[in-house]
Amino acid sequence: MLLLAGVVSAQADRGAIPFQPGVTIFEPTQRALIAWNGEEEILVLSTDLRASQATKVLEVMPFPAEPRVKKGDVGVFRRAVKLINSKIIRPQFAKGYALGLNRAAAEAPPAGEITFHERIGAHDVAVARVVSGDGFVEWVNDYLRRASVGNPVIPPRLRKVVQEYIDDGFCWFAFDVVSLENKFKTLEALQYRFPTSALFYPVKISRSNRGQTSMELLVLSPTLLRTFTGIPLNQIQLRHEPVSLTSAEVRSLDKGMDELLDHREYVKLRIWRVQGDFASFDRDIIAQ
Repeated sequence: MLLLAGVVSAQADRGAIPFQPGVTIFEPTQRALIAWNGEEEILVLSTDLRASQATKVLEVMPFPAEPRVKKGDVGVFRRAVKLINSKIIRPQFAKGYALGLNRAAAEAPPAGEITFHERIGAHDVAVARVVSGDGFVEWVNDYLRRASVGNPVIPPRLRKVVQEYIDDGFCWFAFDVVSLENKFKTLEALQYRFPTSALFYPVKISRSNRGQTSMELLVLSPTLLRTFTGIPLNQIQLRHEPVSLTSAEVRSLDKGMDELLDHREYVKLRIWRVQGDFASFDRDIIAQ
């Protein structure tokens, strides 16, 4: 019996602004694979989305440093799950594993400056440095107007959480424009690569959404992580005992990740699950 039957998925970890006022964006499914070497992270995401009517949507994602963005490989998720399943002899959950992880989460600078802009498959991605909450609103409004959005509306709760990120020193944001219809579509995967002294996965940004969520993250690192300064440990569950991968196995997932991890023998791969009400996420996943 396999512990996992297919590709793992997670709910939204981004804020969303529909171009059409009154349009509902249904909770996206996100597939996330994180590789971190202690100094730099690669994050691969693929999202399933749909809207109550055809529209474009601006998704907002924060970063601790300027990310480089390129097209990702959606097949990496299936390959990672296949590797995990091949190494688990008996399905069993890690109880209290890794520090109590729960088994069963001057002159005023310009407001914003685009440092990266490229159309990648179904995505239209921009990376910008934003230095204030008002600047964020100003920058996004200008961005949307240039995209022919007549009356852009930024959800107040999203504005509030963005200000919290800026207050905490997170000034880099990736803005992703996608076209949606009234049926689920899987967008091409994107890969973000950025320097960071701690493994980082944005959860707090999802507080602008409503309802319950369940996130599952494939996590790849040289060793198990011991210090968690983000969301409480009781919100993070291990799906299985961590498995060890050789450099060749990591390379079979993604050559860039193998290089990031310095071709180490062996590195740890595991799946984390985070569940709860969107409103409960007042911190991100930050671990070392």
